[in-house]
Amino acid sequence: MVSSLTGFSRLALPKPTEVYATYWRFAVERQLIFFKKLRGCSPPWTDDPILIRHKFTNAYRASDRVSQYLIKKVIYRGDRSLSEVFFRIILFKIFNRIETWELLEQTFGTVSYSGYCFEEYDQVLGSARDNRKQIFSGAYIMPSGRSTFGYSVKHRNYLKLLELMMKDEVAHRISELRSMRQVFELLRSYPTIGSFLAYQYATDVNYSELTAFSEMDFVMPGPGALNGIRKCFSDLGGFNEADIIRFIADRQEEELARLGLNFQSLWGRTLQLIDCQNLFCEVDKYARVAHPDVKGVNERSRIKQKYSPHSTPVRYWYPPKWEINQDVEALVSTPSAEHRPQRT
Repeated sequence: MVSSLTGFSRLALPKPTEVYATYWRFAVERQLIFFKKLRGCSPPWTDDPILIRHKFTNAYRASDRVSQYLIKKVIYRGDRSLSEVFFRIILFKIFNRIETWELLEQTFGTVSYSGYCFEEYDQVLGSARDNRKQIFSGAYIMPSGRSTFGYSVKHRNYLKLLELMMKDEVAHRISELRSMRQVFELLRSYPTIGSFLAYQYATDVNYSELTAFSEMDFVMPGPGALNGIRKCFSDLGGFNEADIIRFIADRQEEELARLGLNFQSLWGRTLQLIDCQNLFCEVDKYARVAHPDVKGVNERSRIKQKYSPHSTPVRYWYPPKWEINQDVEALVSTPSAEHRPQRT
């Protein structure tokens, strides 16, 4: 495997472990599961016992249920002005939980900045919290914000954060920026938003019409990805973790061919930096069972989340600027046809 990592000849090459090949096999199998579900195939969708038993995100971040909800029902539904779209994105992502968004919609009808009132939103969220309903997702590690905004209740501090960003006209400032890194840096400049969260928010904003940057422009590894990278490589050589993600994103076709793997892309859209970053996070979890002797940064040895199918299938729909929704619809409308996701 070491000889396969050619290029960047002026740098010492990273040294792959056995988990590196698993990274690509996992990506292929997880994407195959995605297409089987999309075509309406009956379970089981894989014979991999780890994938059958445990929950893993999709190979493409935008294919995950929460991202799909954000794209279809938050970003592209409602007022399309820059400020309103930004308000909806950040409000949704603060909690990153579909049930919380639907609670707000059920209460206020239309969720909008023009109709926003701190006291009213606080009352709804506080009541849900008092009734022991989870309002925040556990996907991201988020500080309470108390030291900045002064509230003992977490959601109040994040509502004030959103108010601050709206007051600063962040939506309009973002629309004038020239790179995804600049969007990341602007978002990271706000209290409670660390590097990884700023990258996630920048990616979500980039699903909208506020920006039109390539997802190959910029990457910021998160904690899970850092752990996955350490499991895939015993030595990073002259690379840092962001370099590693870009390196394999650039070489994905060569690496898949070397391993004899057939990866079904998202209708010609290859894995982007955000997707490769996420896959490192997922292979970190997968390797806890598949490669228990390979250690990462932390010592976690179990996969917490068990897989249970949702009763409602996702109706996949991607940012229109990707120009693949017609391909999704064509496949869904003819589920029995031979699957050919690649464009010619």
